Amino acid sequence: MTDGFLNVLKPPGMTSHDVVSFVRRTLKVKKAGHAGTLDPGAAGVLPVALGRATRLIEYLDEVDKSYRAEVRFGLATDSGDDLGEPVATADSFTLPDRETLLEAARSLTGTIRQVPPVYSAVKINGRRACDLTRQNVRVELPAREVTIHRLAILAAGRDFLRIDVDCSKGTYIRSLCRDFGERLQIPAVMAFLLRRRVGAFRLEDAVTLEEIAARGESAVEPPERYLSHLRRYDLPAAREDAFCHGLSHHDSGFSGSGRLAVYGPAGFLGVGRFDPETSSVVPEKVYRTAQ
Repeated sequence: MTDGFLNVLKPPGMTSHDVVSFVRRTLKVKKAGHAGTLDPGAAGVLPVALGRATRLIEYLDEVDKSYRAEVRFGLATDSGDDLGEPVATADSFTLPDRETLLEAARSLTGTIRQVPPVYSAVKINGRRACDLTRQNVRVELPAREVTIHRLAILAAGRDFLRIDVDCSKGTYIRSLCRDFGERLQIPAVMAFLLRRRVGAFRLEDAVTLEEIAARGESAVEPPERYLSHLRRYDLPAAREDAFCHGLSHHDSGFSGSGRLAVYGPAGFLGVGRFDPETSSVVPEKVYRTAQ
């Protein structure tokens, strides 16, 4: 069985599900899944897990992401991008001076409250907002906190801005573009989106679908490469098999809490968590097969 992660460069025009289906067919694997859905029109980094690594997808939920996007002014849509139905237009406008643009960017940096687009995967009573919206059900999504670590203006034209964004999980760049327009009192949409990073998955290391077809399983990488955001814990060799059988390891000398990437002399074993009450490393997801 093929196990591990693929750092896929998703092309525009494909859904994230389409990419996973391509990987399944090409590498002849049954178990595959992706982390962090990209809209069909967007391109960039799409983490795909294969085999046993699919059990580790949840640990990518907390990582930060980086994007490059284009804010297009003069139009606002129901979806937040330039493919939606227009809800506002402005035929004549002038973008303000650079200092005003920078001030708008600063106001959207840090911990902010953001309303997701109605065409999103946010769940309402177990159903996705986008599905309800397509059925003409009125959707009102509450604002939620997200963190914009960096919002840099790379270029400005008559009716657009090109921006780079580093942000927390749950951030919608379509909403950020909409809110940028609101700050300037000009309708705005997202006209282009490239995801440049998902945690340790980086654009410069991503492989195209053509490269996956040519390289086959050699394009698959070990999962521990992409779990560097988890604190490392080295287990004694004598406790490797016990951990892989789901047994805890007592360590009174360890301090801290939270999830851990657990290693033994044989390499990556899985993900555990430290329980301070029992001073034990508790297996959460075992990756290596017990011997």
